[in-house]
Amino acid sequence: MRLLLAAFLAFFGAKAQPDLKAVLTRVAEEADAFQENLPKALTTETLVQRTVLSPSRFQPRIGAAAEAAPKIRERVREIVSEYSVAGLHDTESNELVEFRQVISVDGKPVQSVENARRALSLGVQSADDRVRKHMLEEFAKHGLVDIATDYAPILLAFSKRGLRNMVIGEVAQGQVGADTVLILGWKQKTAEGGELEFHGRQAAHLPLTGTLWIRESDGLPVRVQTWAQSFDRAKHLIRDEATVDYVRSSHGFLTPASVLHRHLVDGMMMTENLYRYEPFKLFSSDAEIKFTELPPDPPATPPAPAKKK
Repeated sequence: MRLLLAAFLAFFGAKAQPDLKAVLTRVAEEADAFQENLPKALTTETLVQRTVLSPSRFQPRIGAAAEAAPKIRERVREIVSEYSVAGLHDTESNELVEFRQVISVDGKPVQSVENARRALSLGVQSADDRVRKHMLEEFAKHGLVDIATDYAPILLAFSKRGLRNMVIGEVAQGQVGADTVLILGWKQKTAEGGELEFHGRQAAHLPLTGTLWIRESDGLPVRVQTWAQSFDRAKHLIRDEATVDYVRSSHGFLTPASVLHRHLVDGMMMTENLYRYEPFKLFSSDAEIKFTELPPDPPATPPAPAKKK
């Protein structure tokens, strides 16, 4: 109780313990600004995926090597994409989801930045689930496994609407860099607004549990940690956990800076996804294209004059 009281007093600089509702109201204001402004922006996302592979099928049959345990292999992929978010038009919630267009895979170009931005712009304009699923399939076909998407917009879970689907628990104090933060525990009541996971061809929404890190000096949410657990058909314990860090952009609203996601099976880490985001640009000013911009039609070629015989 002393730690909880001290944390609140440091946060508000007051002598009396304030209401937890005031803390969450401040967070909800930032989440609402995030929802309003992030769809107007885009950035470059770099994903580095590290995956544990099964041991090689070839095993020596003689000598000491035959008795040694097979070595665990690791595969590393780097995917660079143009990235933005949009609300799906064909859902009542209009929740923000991620859209990507891959630029390069392991340093090898896939398409130009200009073409990627144009395709991203058109995808965000349509913003229906069919287009989004197609983009996810294109993203996954580059050799990625255990993709967990839509972590970066998890701040929306703390909007006024999102908080109605949440239970807020204990309070602690911690540090993020040089900043002192309050740490609130939280848990979603339902899978609405939860994470969308892909394991092979199977997809599922899962309710999330985690912590919210709030900077004491100004009440700014700077980090969200989250995790979810389930059992697969073979009764293996599947756990996905992530840490999402946020920074205030030069345009005055919060944007994701990084997402670190880990996929564990029976306590062993199988996949690590590290997403990093460059500073976000507004489509209407910093970026070279706008959502309403379409490639111009080629000029019509006039017919050649008929030759006199």
